Amino acid sequence: MTECRVDRLSVATGAIPVPDSPLLSAHTTLRVGGPADRLVVARTEKELVDAVTDCDARGEPLLILGGGSNLLIADEGFTGTVVRVATSGLDADVSGCGGASARVAAGENWDDLVAHAVEQEWSGIEALSGIPGSVGATPIQNVGAYGVEVADTITSVRTWDRFDRTQRTFAAADCGFGYRTSRFKREPGRYVVLEVGFQFPLGSLGRPIAYPELARRLGTEAGRRLPAARIREAVIEIRRGKGMVLDPADHDTWSAGSFFTNPVLTADEAAALPEAAPRFPGADGGVKTSAAWLIQHAGFAKGHGTGRASLSTKHVLALTNRGDASAADLVELAREVRDGVEAHFGIRLVPEVNLVGTAI
Repeated sequence: MTECRVDRLSVATGAIPVPDSPLLSAHTTLRVGGPADRLVVARTEKELVDAVTDCDARGEPLLILGGGSNLLIADEGFTGTVVRVATSGLDADVSGCGGASARVAAGENWDDLVAHAVEQEWSGIEALSGIPGSVGATPIQNVGAYGVEVADTITSVRTWDRFDRTQRTFAAADCGFGYRTSRFKREPGRYVVLEVGFQFPLGSLGRPIAYPELARRLGTEAGRRLPAARIREAVIEIRRGKGMVLDPADHDTWSAGSFFTNPVLTADEAAALPEAAPRFPGADGGVKTSAAWLIQHAGFAKGHGTGRASLSTKHVLALTNRGDASAADLVELAREVRDGVEAHFGIRLVPEVNLVGTAI
């Protein structure tokens, strides 16, 4: 039997920078939201658990905040304590036999992790490049793009269970991953993600291309494997063209990304759509269609909205802050789009964005 050497490495790819302002608008990519009663920045795992435990012991309302890229917080702010997760660190065991087994702190920047994986020739998450936010947020939403979900590479999620007041580690099979969901999302407020475990095959080639748009950009066919670095570059180019790569000078990026999830329909509901409507295999035998297609064909064009809040000028699925929008402005626009799609197609869009202190 050939011996397989395991190399152990420990690095910090970079926790998300934390602004000094107590206004929650400074901590979200939509740049809206009033103040928190108290803001705690947890830079170590102990600080994170201690802050959560302290609030729970006193019965104080608590909001856990990562990169703020998937939140719409009310103009009134948050009555209670907001804990910003700013932990950092990456440990990995790497071998030619088993690949890279990595454990990453929740506060690490997600795209920095993707860049690091591509550089190290850890394959599997290159198509998730350019997505803002923290590593700890990715399993909650089961973040996905271009035919890849973060659940494809997650092996474990270590958490603080606020109900039982103990650490609990879930194997991937126990995380309840589904389309943009997980057990952590279905039990809101119970689990605080501390660390995420990943398993990556080694090699310069990325996963097989699973998304037609990405295949076209790369000049190849779906199912082919290409260098991960090239896939990362193409994904970032596509996302930048849709205003999905953060840029303080570009108001199209003052958003929370895709505001609505792609609906998963029954066969009868899908059959009632116009023939040209996109249809893809969905979970549990359902049929997934495109929220962006529904929005556009319900009469909402790029840039639709008021001067303060509008759909992105690059992509109708993103609601954007044009510089001085309030949370109320964005909620009003979200309701208009949701109700317009429902009136036109009989399909009620569901927010992908987490709403805090408000509702649509």
